[in-house]
Amino acid sequence: MLSEFKEFIARGNVIDLAVGVIIGGAFATITGSLTEDLIMPLVGWIFGGVDFSSKFILLGSVPDGIAATDYAALKKAGVAMIGYGAFITAVINFLILAWIIFLLVRAVNKVVRKGPDAPAGPSEVDLLTQIRDELRKK
Repeated sequence: MLSEFKEFIARGNVIDLAVGVIIGGAFATITGSLTEDLIMPLVGWIFGGVDFSSKFILLGSVPDGIAATDYAALKKAGVAMIGYGAFITAVINFLILAWIIFLLVRAVNKVVRKGPDAPAGPSEVDLLTQIRDELRKK
């Protein structure tokens, strides 16, 4: 069983997948920062200084000692609420990731399509004719 596991791990696809997952995780962190630190503040500025990360609708009562406008504290306290601002941020983050992945796949597809053209060899009929002729000679 151990040798099968070693063979499985040694396959190129498994290693490629592991590298892809690690790079994807790091890339998700970068796009998360891009969304939260650059894009959403810009969107908030365009909409008059609105901070989307703290936009929510309260569904439950606010515990004593917590401000009704403190999204992080309310969330930590487990207050029932709809955090639509965090959802909007997550959707924008997803769209950025999806767009970049689309561009990467598109670029790879162009490279694969433009790969070196294999020289045209003889057709199957030509090969079979050559084999037949060689057999007749013997």
